[in-house]
Amino acid sequence: QVRLEESGGGLVQPGDSLRLSCAASGFTSPFRLYTVAWFRLVPGKEREFVAVSDYRDRRTNYADSVKGRFTISRDNEKNLAYLQMNSLKPEDTAVYYCAATGRSRPSHSSEYPYWGQGTQVTVSS
Repeated sequence: QVRLEESGGGLVQPGDSLRLSCAASGFTSPFRLYTVAWFRLVPGKEREFVAVSDYRDRRTNYADSVKGRFTISRDNEKNLAYLQMNSLKPEDTAVYYCAATGRSRPSHSSEYPYWGQGTQVTVSS
């Protein structure tokens, strides 16, 4: 059974940093063969793409709102993905989800069949 489990969320002040982790298990292929992404959701709003790490070309891509502040990385040997979040802002407050797909360069969240349960990040003074 495929499972993605996020951790590392919490309550922080503006300007602080957090590192989210995504632990993957149960995949039929090696974790390195999956594109991994982070999305976030604020109640009342649509799910928002945050960052992606493509398995094929190893490229990363970010939403404009987090570019320069967030970094996605992965440890394929440990089946882990990370989202390092620096210079956090109140507008970064959301539930953050890890997602995975066997596709390269997915263009929409619907192309990700595997999702975690999410971890809450709250940025407030």
